[in-house]
Amino acid sequence: MLLTYENKGMDFIVEWKNPTHFPPHLHQAVELVYVTKGTLEMGVGQELYHMEKGDFAVVFPNVIHHYQVFTEGENKALYMLVSPKIIPNYMEELQHYCPKAPVISKENLHVDVTKAIKSLVDIDKDNDRLIQAYVQMIFAHVFSEMAMIEKEAIGGDDIIYKAVEYVAKNFREKITLDKMAFELGVSKYVLSRLFAKTFHCNFATYVNGIRLNYATAMMKSTSDPITQICYDCGFESQRTFNRVFKERYRMTPREYRFKDLLRATRN
Repeated sequence: MLLTYENKGMDFIVEWKNPTHFPPHLHQAVELVYVTKGTLEMGVGQELYHMEKGDFAVVFPNVIHHYQVFTEGENKALYMLVSPKIIPNYMEELQHYCPKAPVISKENLHVDVTKAIKSLVDIDKDNDRLIQAYVQMIFAHVFSEMAMIEKEAIGGDDIIYKAVEYVAKNFREKITLDKMAFELGVSKYVLSRLFAKTFHCNFATYVNGIRLNYATAMMKSTSDPITQICYDCGFESQRTFNRVFKERYRMTPREYRFKDLLRATRN
């Protein structure tokens, strides 16, 4: 998932994904999730929510969340990342509140929301006014049909939350476990155990994973050179970027971008 937004044509992103386990993370965007096949488990704060085909969920900015898949077979979901500036009328609410229960079942999902989601999939991504209109429609229903609570109520003081937030804000810079531990006021050994137990990887692997998520989003939504994307993501060298990228995606960054462009052309 994308972890930050810049003025690079990234105010609205639509991605079809086959859901897999994705560790706790947060970002500055609003995330909309619509399951189109199979099931998906979405964790928000300390709660885990089961989603089936036709269910819809919304995650507000800077709210920790993660995904898991327990069912076999094909699972598919549509993810939409929306910059809050697209919906300025809700800016204050997005900053201070979040849904008490972020999932709306298919049976309770208003037909206008379903229509808006389907329209946003096929819309011309340069048509800012139409995008804003459909997003506004979705959020008109979100705020009228979902009970809201203050963000502090979902565990903002938890060390996991603080660790995820720190990485989300600093992954584009040079960060180390020692520096992070010092700035959070905890032992680096506590943080090391946290990443191993909660995220099932070490600190470096988690940070590189966040950087790769940002890199692939940049490849899909901008025409920036891959070399520039590499450094924008926080990697110190093209060689390291290529190695880590290939370990995860089994292809080079250039092959990934070409494959994505080919798929977009066919669609």
